[in-house]
Amino acid sequence: MVQKASKADKKIAYDKKLCQHLDDYTQVLVVAADNVGSNQLQNIRRGLRGDSVVLMGKNTMMKRTVRLHSERTGNSAFLNLIPLLVGNVGLIFTKGDLKEVSEEVAKYKVGAPARVGLVAPIDVVVPPGNTGLDPSQTSFFQVLNIPTKINKGTVEIITPVELIKKGDKVGSSEAALLSKLGIRPFSYGLVVLSVYDNGSVFNPEVLDLTEDDLMGRFAAGVSMVTSLALAISYPTLAAAPHMFINGYKNVLAVAVATDYSFPLADKVKEYLKDPSKFAVAAAPVAAAASSSAPAAAKEEEKKEEPAEESDEEMGFGLFDD
Repeated sequence: MVQKASKADKKIAYDKKLCQHLDDYTQVLVVAADNVGSNQLQNIRRGLRGDSVVLMGKNTMMKRTVRLHSERTGNSAFLNLIPLLVGNVGLIFTKGDLKEVSEEVAKYKVGAPARVGLVAPIDVVVPPGNTGLDPSQTSFFQVLNIPTKINKGTVEIITPVELIKKGDKVGSSEAALLSKLGIRPFSYGLVVLSVYDNGSVFNPEVLDLTEDDLMGRFAAGVSMVTSLALAISYPTLAAAPHMFINGYKNVLAVAVATDYSFPLADKVKEYLKDPSKFAVAAAPVAAAASSSAPAAAKEEEKKEEPAEESDEEMGFGLFDD
């Protein structure tokens, strides 16, 4: 006869397993497991097998284990997990890419009926069309103010009707009608609530950021730092080039307005005294552009003109019969 393990033995085994996972993994997805059945959870475990482990348990037990393990190891980063263990949640320990694991978890959703008292996660709209129900079932539609008509001995819904709004509780009439129509409006699965990575905790939306998003936000941050540094005249690595340029402009303006000069200002003063030098400097560039344009046009004409075939090449002369 096989002796069943006691509750104390199960707690010890669970505590050991959780501590082992905390030591082996540095990445954890905290997921909500509301309305997720055991078979569905088993499929998720099977799909993540290899580089990820799903661990469920009571929040009080998980918090206690995390706290004691943090004290034993001296790693206070584990304590960041404790505030996340609220509600019906579980932990997915992984060594894989967090975004890929999160996407894999999202695949395992199962359709579910609208049960009485359940809070609707989405809006439920009943589409128009033939319901296949006999006229004796019209009372359901009348209670819910759904316009119908009798068509060929069956009830037909005339217009689409928003039956349940997101956040509302499902009533008995709505649940009965959806059941009769065979509509399973909701789908449930593990939902990632938070991400733990080497002691840092962040929102799962961060996983959807691309490199372009990161570069854009970094550039916006550098721009703000530069603007602030320039406004308060505080030198930073980002603002330094602009400060040097602005300083050069100021010194150049003083040199142009006075007799003071320096090598770089001499060239500017020379051009200001004789503006025709600007035209002389620009002329070679314009000339080069204008000379290259006709040459390119002629070359193009040569390519486009087909070679004319002579009469001799065709095998007869001008006066041949």
